[in-house]
Amino acid sequence: MGIDSHLAAVRSTFDRLTPAEAHAEWRAGAVLVDTRPEFQRAASGTIPGALLIERNHLEWRCDPSSGAAVPEAVDRDVRWIVFCDEGYASSLAAASLRAVGLRRAIDLAGGYQAWRRAGLPTTTPTP
Repeated sequence: MGIDSHLAAVRSTFDRLTPAEAHAEWRAGAVLVDTRPEFQRAASGTIPGALLIERNHLEWRCDPSSGAAVPEAVDRDVRWIVFCDEGYASSLAAASLRAVGLRRAIDLAGGYQAWRRAGLPTTTPTP
């Protein structure tokens, strides 16, 4: 199985959110998590109010039983909406969060770029 098959298998286990759906859930209390590295955030901008947790720290920060959990990780029922730049790595990240018991984790289809194209709030890139 190659990465494309693995990604398709992972995505078949949950329904991904459109930018409009993610925005609505975020406004209703879900936690929106930007997993992109700093260089991508600087180049493209960010979503104001999104929690910044780079991919290599994600599971430890979101799992409430971890000693490194963020304050938003109050229990296993938190609705984590993770996004990357284009929505590939975030699908794998959401699956990983689900694998550690965070069953409501989901990702943003199309990632930050889809959010931006949808005209939702973003910051300007940093030169």
